[in-house]
This record gives sequence, C-alpha cells and structure tokens, in this order.
Amino acid sequence: MKSDKRTITEKVCPLELAVNAISGKWKVPIIWQMNKGKKRPSELLRGIMKVDRRVLNQQLKELESDGIIAKEIFKELPPRVEYTLTERGDRLVEVLWGLNEWGKLLLPEKEK
Repeated sequence: MKSDKRTITEKVCPLELAVNAISGKWKVPIIWQMNKGKKRPSELLRGIMKVDRRVLNQQLKELESDGIIAKEIFKELPPRVEYTLTERGDRLVEVLWGLNEWGKLLLPEKEK
C-alpha cells in the first residue's frame, strides 16, 4: 500500500498549499468578516449565521496555524478573545478580491 504523505525532498505545489489553506466551508467567510477589523468569536457567529460554534473554532485554529489570522487573549474577567488578520491574511484578502472580480464574470452564465 502506497502512502500519500510526501517526503521533505518532494516538491510541494504552492497553489495546492494556498488552496488547502483556505479550503473549508467557512474559511473564506471568516476572512471576509475579519477584513472589516478585529472580531470576537461571537461577532463572527452573528456575521456568518449558519456556522456552528464548534466548526467555527476549528476553522479559526486552522487559520491561526497557517498564519492567516492572529489570536489575542485578554486576561480579564470575563475572558475576551479577538482575532485579526495578519500581514499574510491581508495579502490573501487582496487575492480574494481578484477572485471576487473573476466570479462576477461567471454570474451571467449562472443566471441563464
């Protein structure tokens, strides 16, 4: 049985890394919401509506792990957490705006 895991010596496709970093049903909406400024998890839940808290937390952890967002924990009572886009996240937003423009080209076909 052949393993799908790559060795360090194998080349990794940058496009594949990028797509994997934003794959997940809620990652792009999370990033879109954070583009408007710092967000607490409760604000993201209200802004995205259909996302489950458990799923949101998992997606936030993955985005943080990939360096797209940063988590700030405030040591106060009650505890408070805020998420912001990192420089890498800001650059991703620029790419997503381009993807948004490309998506507009697809709209006429979908409306038929």
